[in-house]
Parts: sequence; C-alpha cells; structure tokens
Amino acid sequence: MALIGYARVSTAEQDTALQTDALHKAGCEKIFEDVVSGAKADRPGLTAALVYLREGDVLVVWRLDRLGRSLPHLIGTVGALEERGVGFRSLTENIDTTTPSGRLIFHVFGALGQFERDLIRERTKAGLTAAAARGRKGGRRPVVTTEKLQRARELLSSGLNVREAAARLRIGKTSLYAALQTGSAVGS
Repeated sequence: MALIGYARVSTAEQDTALQTDALHKAGCEKIFEDVVSGAKADRPGLTAALVYLREGDVLVVWRLDRLGRSLPHLIGTVGALEERGVGFRSLTENIDTTTPSGRLIFHVFGALGQFERDLIRERTKAGLTAAAARGRKGGRRPVVTTEKLQRARELLSSGLNVREAAARLRIGKTSLYAALQTGSAVGS
C-alpha cells in the first residue's frame, strides 16, 4: 500500500507548500500537484495521479475541496477510486475510506449530495410550473420581435436582401430567415 498525495492551488500566486508539507508528514511517497482553479475540468496533476495509482494505494489530499470541483464530482472521483480498489484519505476532514467508519461518512456525503440535487430539481420544476401557470415561458427572449419582423418585411419590400435587412436591424440573418418562414418572433 502506497500513499500518493495530491495538492492543488487555484492561482500561480498561491503556494502548495502547506499542503505538500502535510502530505509528506502523513507519509505520502509521491505527490502530484496542480496550479489551476478547482472549477476547471482539465487538471494534469490529478490526471497523472489517477493514472499512477494502483490497487491498494491510497490517494491523500489535504482537504476535500482540493480534489473535487463540486460534491457530485468529488463523490464520483472517490467512487471511481473505490471501484479500482484505491482508498481515499482527506487529512483535514479526517476521512479515510480504507476504514469502515470513513466509508460510512463518505457514503453519507454521497447521499446528502444526491438529496441536494433532487431538491434542486424539484424546486426548478415547481418554479417552471408556477411560471407557466402565470403565462410566463422560460428561455431567451426572441431576437426577432414582432416589431423587427414587420420592419424587416418593409426593408425587404423596399429592395434590400435578407442579409442587408438583418444587418440594419442588428439581428442574425438565420434568425430573420426563420422568423420570415414561420411568420412569428423567434429567438437565437
């Protein structure tokens, strides 16, 4: 069993020293690092760490937020490690999935994350239903309004082509073509 560390900071002005010191103290034999925002999907250090890990190894981070971009991403990453027989340990939160209590805590986090996603989905659906009941429709406002469509027809009848009319109205020609074809306001 090898302890493999991962450290991440968000900007070049920050330093991974605090994290790497803690990871060395925890016994990590190799440490991978990234200097990239946690919101970014492309993290070469994490990718290299995940490739390096072997069954029985443990990925160690200083804090949970160093690994995951969000709770669902964190849970997915740790779940993928678990499927490969790789453990996970967070030093600050004292979570270790190689122990029964650590696995329990992490699965509770997973259940809470799923509960949060379900609540968001329900609130969004209820909000859309309430808005529809009040006659409101979601999405962008139409680019080609009824007024612009009428003005476009006038410009076209005066001899301009669709491209020229769209340019004068500051709308895309594709949107104008669609509006002319359907005869009503359209978005895009």
